[in-house]
This record gives sequence, structure tokens and C-alpha cells, in this order.
Amino acid sequence: MKKILKVYTDSSLILRIVIGIAIGVGLAFLVPQATWISMLGTLFVGALKAIAPVLVAVLVAGSLCQGSAKLDKRFGLVIFLYLFSTYLASFTAVVASYIFPQTITLTESMKSESITAPGGMGDIITGLFQNLIANPVSAVAEGNYLGILFWSIIIGLALKKFAGEATQTMMLNFSDAITQVVRWIINLAPFGILGLVFDAVSESGFDIFVTYGKLMLLLVGTMLTVALIINPLIVAVTLRRNPYPLVFRCLRESGVTAFFTRSSAANIPVNMTLCEKLGLDREMYSVSIPLGSTINMDGASVTITIMTLATAHTLGIEVAFPTAMILSFLSALAACGTSGVTGGSLLLIPMACSLFGIPDSVSMQVVGVGFIIGVVQDSMETAINSSGDVLFTATAEYAHWKKQGKRLPDFLGGKK
Repeated sequence: MKKILKVYTDSSLILRIVIGIAIGVGLAFLVPQATWISMLGTLFVGALKAIAPVLVAVLVAGSLCQGSAKLDKRFGLVIFLYLFSTYLASFTAVVASYIFPQTITLTESMKSESITAPGGMGDIITGLFQNLIANPVSAVAEGNYLGILFWSIIIGLALKKFAGEATQTMMLNFSDAITQVVRWIINLAPFGILGLVFDAVSESGFDIFVTYGKLMLLLVGTMLTVALIINPLIVAVTLRRNPYPLVFRCLRESGVTAFFTRSSAANIPVNMTLCEKLGLDREMYSVSIPLGSTINMDGASVTITIMTLATAHTLGIEVAFPTAMILSFLSALAACGTSGVTGGSLLLIPMACSLFGIPDSVSMQVVGVGFIIGVVQDSMETAINSSGDVLFTATAEYAHWKKQGKRLPDFLGGKK
């Protein structure tokens, strides 16, 4: 048993995930009635969601309480990269919608009737501040990462002033222990993804690609354009290096798991592990990664923009390009308030639709369509969002290394 376990843990995680995907697809077609298999996915995502808030709270507070801990210019740069890429993603979606205009076959959906969308940008901003000052215990229990970040920073700074060496060591040991628990959970990813793939394929099959194929192609194509052209361009300009080795590594080691978990929050532990592998400063990424799951929303801004413009085209509303630019800014700003859970961006479509006077009775049907194609759209969206968290955190870190004259990693050229 020990030999089998060692072979399993020593083998490539990506290879194990690919095998899990293949087995999940095969079982979905061979034994679709075996619904208990999907429980593997439910348990895996549940475990990630359960440990992620604790991990973030401990890492942030523990990092800041250390004597040398500080948030320097790197942190400002990573926030700029998050926001700038989100806006460029929204702008790209506007251009794509003009080149390939889409219409939607509006349909009622029970899923859209049970949700409440925010009434406007004011509601979103109010909600952000309310989440920020939420009870810290309830923030951890409910996975409210804005609240977790806010209180962890406050507590960490307070500990930095008063904590003795023993307390600092205890915090470090505790964060190391939680990180080890996360590694154990991530090692079970192939089984969890097997269950998630089985559930998606056995429930939806491939009919979804036929009914809303063109709309999904536009969404996926735009997101891939952002991931493979826009974001690499930002990294290349910042680092003056070939960005694709870093881009592909982030997509492979973060995007793949995010695609199947469909939750930026659940993928935080995966991103933390990848940052460690990339040699990044723990004091930096322990704050920037959970923050990215809230404000780095390239995929979400693409979804909001394309779905809104498709609704306008369906209703015969002519959208002038200046108005579309306002929409791109609004979508980028609204996307920063998207929750890091499945389907979060869809709830902001009615708010964006209101810019064109589209009533809620119509826009909520569009939300219903979003849930129908969500098995593909939301998976791609989360993969782009979450992998971008690591991409821009690493970019900010490596830019700092360049200024200090430090050697960059070999896959980025390794030159000073």
C-alpha cells in the first residue's frame, strides 16, 4: 500500500487529473445512473471551500505579524494588473460582440426565478463595504473573502506590534500545518475531478453545444483571446520577457483545476501551492491571491458584456460604440464585485442590461440561459479568472526582482 501511495504522490498531478477526466467521461456514458460517483466531486469541492477561508485567514495574519512583513510596491502593481486586465477583457468582449453579433433564444428557467440580482452599481458597492466589515468569525464560516482579508490584515498588523517570538512561531507553525492539509486535499484532486466530470457529462451530455453553440463559441473564444493574447501582452510589457512559459504554467496548474471546481474561492489553495512552486514571496501572495479571487475577474467581465450585448441585439436595440464603451467600464467595475462562487457573474447581467433600458423580466431570462450554458461558460470563466490571479501576482513579484537585479527563473530567461 505504501508503494502504491508513493507512486501516486510522486507522479504528475496533471497526468493524474487527465486520467481522472478520461475515467469520468467514460463512466458518464457507461453507467450514467451511478449518481453516487458525483459525490466524489461534491466532497472535493466542499473540502476546498471549507479549508480555503481558514488558510487565507491564517496565512495573511501570520505573514503580517512577522517582523519583516510588509505590503510594498509589488502589491500596488498587482492590484493595477488585476483591474487593468479586467477592463481590457471587457473591452475585448465589446469588440468581439461587434464583429460576431449574437442573439439569444430567450427561455424561462426555474433557476433564474430563485435568485435575486443586485439593483445597480450602488447596491454592489454597498454590498462590498458590508462584506468588508462583516463579523470576522461569520466571514470565515461563510467564505466572505473581503471580510477575511480585512480582519486578517488588521489582526496581523496588531500582532506585529504586540506578538512575541513564541507567538510568531506559533502562527508560522499553524499556517504550515493548514498548508499541509491543503496539499493532502489537492492530492485527491483526480478523484474529485472524476466526480465533477461524471456529473457534468451525465446530466448535460453534449446537447448543450448544439442549442447555444454560437453563443458559447463567442464566450469561449473571447476568453481564450484574453488568456492567450491580452494577458500575455500585459506580462510581456511589464517584464520584457516571453510571457508564454509563465502563462501556460498558470493555465495548466491553476486553470485546469479551476475549470472543474468552477469556483475561484475553492481554487485559492491550488493557487497558493503554485505560488510556492514559483518561488514567490509568501507575505505577498498570501494577500494578493485571495484578493484576486474577488477583483481579478477577466472572465466575468467578458460574460457580463457579451451576454448583455447579445440581449440588446436580440431585442433589436442599436448600441452605439461610445455606449458600448461605457458598458465595458461598467462591466469591469461590476465584475470586481462578483462573488468567487459558481455563477456569480450571471447575477450582474440584469444590472448591465438596465443601461439599455432592458426590463428585469427579460434580463432574468438571460440569466436563466446563462445557467443552462454554465457548465461550459462558468468553467472557462473561472479558469481564466483564477489562473490570472497567479499570473499577475508572479508578474508583479518578478518585476520587483528585475529592479533589484535578481535572477529571474530559468523559464523566463533567467537573465538579470
